[in-house]
Amino acid sequence: MSSTAPRSGSKATTTTVALAFLSVYFFWGSTYTAIRIGAGYMPALLLAGTRFPIAGIILLAWCRWRGLRIIWPARAMFIMGLVGFLLLGVSNVLLIYAEVTVPSGLSSLVYAIMPLYVAILELFLPNGEPLPLRGWLGLLLGFAGLATLLWPSLHNGLGGSGMMLWAILALLVGPLAWAIGSIISRHARLPVNIFVAASWQMLIAGLISLILGTALGEWPRFHLNAASVGSLAWLITGGSLIGYTAFIYLLEHVPVAKVTSYTYVNPVVAVLLGILLLHERPAAAEFIGMAAIVVAVFLLTTAQIKAKTGQPVQELEQMPAE
Repeated sequence: MSSTAPRSGSKATTTTVALAFLSVYFFWGSTYTAIRIGAGYMPALLLAGTRFPIAGIILLAWCRWRGLRIIWPARAMFIMGLVGFLLLGVSNVLLIYAEVTVPSGLSSLVYAIMPLYVAILELFLPNGEPLPLRGWLGLLLGFAGLATLLWPSLHNGLGGSGMMLWAILALLVGPLAWAIGSIISRHARLPVNIFVAASWQMLIAGLISLILGTALGEWPRFHLNAASVGSLAWLITGGSLIGYTAFIYLLEHVPVAKVTSYTYVNPVVAVLLGILLLHERPAAAEFIGMAAIVVAVFLLTTAQIKAKTGQPVQELEQMPAE
């Protein structure tokens, strides 16, 4: 959420900052690979419905141990639940659904357009944030890269693969849900510690997914084996606990402009892991699209950061979808 993280009181060292960056880059980038594996054995709703409640309870228990306030008024709890539902109950579930059909590297690259959605939505909000020329260039390049990236898969879908068309639609709607949730989180300005907010977001979104998955009768398709358990364990520890903790640490000790570099590093990590571990073979057009999107997100995020010089850090504190 958008409240300020607790200050640790300890000085950051070059080693700890470097380790935190490596954690955010690697663990968040690797979640796409883990999701691709898990999606082969667990339906999307139940994968999210088992992963996020476990991570949420662990993080909430840690917050309680630290003496942080856990229970908040109904309005704050509702907003945390709404943001969690959009970011994790919609965006993440759509990502899992899409990765049944779409390679993990391609999925990560499409999800990298999320900052582009945020920038567009902000333009139409009251007192929205205008984009400088650098930001507009980033938007145009990003959507051109997206079109190039998706053309091979879209062409395949138009040729008769209905599953591919639905997967592409999920990949396009997922980042939009993430962007809407991020904007609600940013403008709500709740006085809730972001670790507590993240705990409730994961817990509420996970429980909603679990209830929906159960109501839709998905349990017969939920299979536990070495691969699926390993996927769950990696997503809980690496994605939701280690990666997020490292992210918060960086927000406390490093300029936001540097922290946001994860938005264009994670897709590269995901593509490389997809090639190495899952033997994915991106088409030439996908590499061109990847380069365009990475450059576009860099242009857009740096343009927004320059425009926000002097504004509070919490403007960029958003819960990760991975």
